[in-house]
Amino acid sequence: MIDNVKRIAVIKEKITAAINVVAIDVQDDSHLHVGHAGAKDGAGHFTVTVISNEFSGMSYLSRHRKIYQAVGEMIPNEIHALVIRPNTPLEAEEV
Repeated sequence: MIDNVKRIAVIKEKITAAINVVAIDVQDDSHLHVGHAGAKDGAGHFTVTVISNEFSGMSYLSRHRKIYQAVGEMIPNEIHALVIRPNTPLEAEEV
């Protein structure tokens, strides 16, 4: 089991290897889930924001699947929960 700083680096590495990203941000939300089963077992809670032109024309579900495919081997041992915010650059400007 690795610490969350290393997990964030690995998450970013895996996603950027699978998707041509314009920007990526990974937030550690684990402190918000202290006492939760996943936190108790040592796996982290994260929010991932990925901005990519590859998401153009893709459904929201397809975007999620693409990100889950990139980090899937980390679930459930390293990642217990993952909030995904996938946007195109244009969508990110609108937020």
